[in-house]
Amino acid sequence: MASNGFARAFELVATIVRVVCSVIAALIVAHAVFVLFEANPANPLVTFTAGWRDTFGWFTRDLFTPSDPKIAETINDGLAALIWVVVGSLVSKLVVRLAPASKVKADT
Repeated sequence: MASNGFARAFELVATIVRVVCSVIAALIVAHAVFVLFEANPANPLVTFTAGWRDTFGWFTRDLFTPSDPKIAETINDGLAALIWVVVGSLVSKLVVRLAPASKVKADT
């Protein structure tokens, strides 16, 4: 029974990791959409998503540099979001694998 509680705790942690990474990715994608469609950069929502992109998507800034800066930032933002989703998924699967196996007694 105790290991079942631990397994549930590990599953909860895995779910939290997936959700947090997905929210970060969604905010980065929102920023990419704002840039692509030339949203007002002074708008608080655009500024909010730009802050998230700068904090959590810095590793893809200026990775690809096509001639159109809008396309460049959209591609780089999309890649950052994809990486967050993939890493979140991999880490959550790793957490679930680390969960202790529940012991089920077979009836004989």
